[in-house]
Amino acid sequence: MMRLNVRGLIVCRDFLSDPLLQAVMNFVSDPSDEAAAGQAAGQMLEKAETLGLSGNVLRQYLLYLLGEGNNIAAASIEYSGTFDTGLEQAMLRDMNILWPYLSKKPSDFMTYTLFDAYKPAYPRTYPAIAALDAALGLCAGPAEAAQIVLHHYTVHGRGKLAKYIAFRVRESGELVGIESFPYFDWADLIGYEAQKARLLSNTENFMAGKDCNNVLLTGARGTGKSTAVKSLVCRYAGLGLRLIQIGRGQLAHLPEILEKLCNVKSKKFILFFDDLSFDENETEYKYLKSAMDGGVTPQPDNVLLYATSNRRHLLKETWHERRDDMEEVYRDDSTNESISLSDRFGLILHYAAPTQEEYLQIIAHELEKAGVSLSKEDLRIQGVRWEMEHSGRNGRIARQFVKWYLGNKK
Repeated sequence: MMRLNVRGLIVCRDFLSDPLLQAVMNFVSDPSDEAAAGQAAGQMLEKAETLGLSGNVLRQYLLYLLGEGNNIAAASIEYSGTFDTGLEQAMLRDMNILWPYLSKKPSDFMTYTLFDAYKPAYPRTYPAIAALDAALGLCAGPAEAAQIVLHHYTVHGRGKLAKYIAFRVRESGELVGIESFPYFDWADLIGYEAQKARLLSNTENFMAGKDCNNVLLTGARGTGKSTAVKSLVCRYAGLGLRLIQIGRGQLAHLPEILEKLCNVKSKKFILFFDDLSFDENETEYKYLKSAMDGGVTPQPDNVLLYATSNRRHLLKETWHERRDDMEEVYRDDSTNESISLSDRFGLILHYAAPTQEEYLQIIAHELEKAGVSLSKEDLRIQGVRWEMEHSGRNGRIARQFVKWYLGNKK
């Protein structure tokens, strides 16, 4: 039976305090200790089920720990976006220690064989860790493996930034990864070609480190404004793009969030404000104004702000503010304040309600994805009837029709 000894690690020091690795090391130091054997097996079972690890649990767990990146190498790369020979040498030392264990089965260290090809009740896939697993599976030895791990931190990041592509914000200001963020395909966005081209170009410039603008997508409801933003993170997640949705009531956390993201040079972030608008007496919008331009906490180069709204100027305007009998100075002040927030978005894209032809194209596209094809006449009759029974036509209503049709007709 092999001995598991990782006490010489200098980068991955967090491994030494890991309960599972401690339990396995305690057992292999005295294989006759039945209590230690049970403790090690229990810890491995708990990790396999909790994390949904399949196959060789020891290898998958070591990869999981590497992917979490609770070490100085991952932290340094997260801050700087790169690494040099110092980290290369340190990681090489660690990989010389870890490499044998990445190719061994749990039964080489324990008397249990069930963890060699384990099947959890709920298997989980971690895309970043799967990429690391595949890359290490092709390398020749520790030297190449050290480079792969460091490159992994550069591309994928560490911890929840590697595990998730989209986040929400708790009331405390903490980022929370969205477990089952749906995949939105850019190709599924029908119509609005000019708006999509400008949005895509702006985002590509952002990813390439070129000059770009904050974006306001405004216009009719249900026209795919939010879906367009979400599809961008699906398109560019592999290049390091992450989406963070911030609610209107959480704008006070913006300076703190910007400061944190400024220290994550290995990633790009879109702060997403969905269905953003403010009524007359609300002042939270001032946090957003300050964050975009004029505040002491500048907007970092790796952060863009994308917002959607049904209001062109975001702040509610009334006819009272446009009265001709108001003193000019006050009317101008009111008008300037109303448009001052939207002015801070360098790119404003307007989404009008779709034409009937565009509305029917959306329905046809979604039905074809499900393997259903309707004649043009049948599509027009049923689509228009659905539109008249609902609150007009837009992409949302088109997709609601598709759900109804597939559920009742297919």
